[in-house]
Amino acid sequence: MARGPVVKIPIDGVLDLHTFQPGEVEDLLNDYIEECLKKEIYELRIIHGKGTGILKALVRSVLKKHPSVVSYTDGDLMSGGWGATLVTLKRERK
Repeated sequence: MARGPVVKIPIDGVLDLHTFQPGEVEDLLNDYIEECLKKEIYELRIIHGKGTGILKALVRSVLKKHPSVVSYTDGDLMSGGWGATLVTLKRERK
């Protein structure tokens, strides 16, 4: 199957999912977490928007299964409220 164009995303701990389709989110989020770990970035903000909550639920299901995720919670008012998820990653890799 042909893939779309390669999109370069800055690895800075903030991932905005507004421009991605739900079907792209699982692989994208897993890859992003791995790249953050390589750069020793352990605090992430995943912006999924408020919308209907489908994208947020998808993000949370990926985070729940990822072995490097210690915790996640809704953002505070300054970081997007419930339109963003704050993630803490394990500092030591196995």
